[in-house]
Amino acid sequence: MILNEKDARYAANVFIDYFQNFGRIDDYLRKVKLERMSKYPTSLPGIGPQDDMFDDFTMHPNDMEFECREVSTEIFVNYLEIVTSHAVEVSVPGKSIKWVVYEKNTNKIVGFIRLGSPTINSLPRNEFLGKPLDTLNANVMKRFNDSCIMGFIIVPTQPFGYNYLGGKLLAAICCSHLTSDTLNAKYGGPFCMFETTSLYGSTKSSSQYDGMKPFLRYKGNTQSDFAPLINDDNFHRLNDWFKDRNHKKPLIDPMASSRKLKTQTKMISIIRNSLKSNHNEYNRFISACNGAKDLTERKRQYMSDYGYDNVKEYFNLETNTLNKKDNYDRYSFDGVVEWWRNKASRRYDTLQSDGRLRHDLEVWNTNENIDIIR
Repeated sequence: MILNEKDARYAANVFIDYFQNFGRIDDYLRKVKLERMSKYPTSLPGIGPQDDMFDDFTMHPNDMEFECREVSTEIFVNYLEIVTSHAVEVSVPGKSIKWVVYEKNTNKIVGFIRLGSPTINSLPRNEFLGKPLDTLNANVMKRFNDSCIMGFIIVPTQPFGYNYLGGKLLAAICCSHLTSDTLNAKYGGPFCMFETTSLYGSTKSSSQYDGMKPFLRYKGNTQSDFAPLINDDNFHRLNDWFKDRNHKKPLIDPMASSRKLKTQTKMISIIRNSLKSNHNEYNRFISACNGAKDLTERKRQYMSDYGYDNVKEYFNLETNTLNKKDNYDRYSFDGVVEWWRNKASRRYDTLQSDGRLRHDLEVWNTNENIDIIR
């Protein structure tokens, strides 16, 4: 698809005008978040979704019990939107588990987990396996699809996350046999690899996934060579505009994974190819895209083997049998919660002793001044 010069300049300017406003990734995320929250319905005092969030910060970790409740997309997104600093994607193709995690004694929400189909290409995974996935080998891809899951959302409510290492609790649950058993029951399995990435790369020196051995281990940094997504209004308007010029057909298969990112990448490719004869406009557009790419970062990738010791050989089709490690039972739900409880108790006791416990809920529908990077 090639656009005429007038159309190519119009589409290019949508990207240029949008991305020239940002110097750092947190500037970009804040603008996107505030635009999303401007459309969030207003709730009456005492009956808003924030009232379901955990808020008893006198409670010690030793007194807490947890359960994961699978909920509809509507409920999940409605709660998550007021907690996370990131834009929430509603429709995600492929496998999907959406859990709201509750503290059982208070019946209050402490966090959110969304699991889904992993990305096909991953540099840290390739290095772990010793080679990239052979996407043309049906047996290799079947084993990968049957056995690997990715954590896309692992978000604690705040200040539960700060006071109690809530992010580590949620990540540990993702590495537990509760998660692998749930996936096996729903999709067949056996699931033996869990992956996730840090929210931020060089912007933040640490991640909630650090210090989680043996359950979760750092495997390397991802590669990042794409611009962040333009905001919803611009994207939908430009997507419809491209459809009109593509015989009313979408640029990307509606069932494709990461559809929005792939659609934007296709838009950029079409604009770039359409501007090649106009060197000034071409260079202006490429400069804007390269500047936008600088907003994204290589993220730290972490992996769990659910307590098996031959996951690499299993994925490489060298064996059809998974072998349990000696510490396999530590990956039980009770086992990972107990591991968290020991860490969280030390954290909570220190904060309480120092007078640094936080008590105010951090939710975007009542406070627009929350730190993006927490």
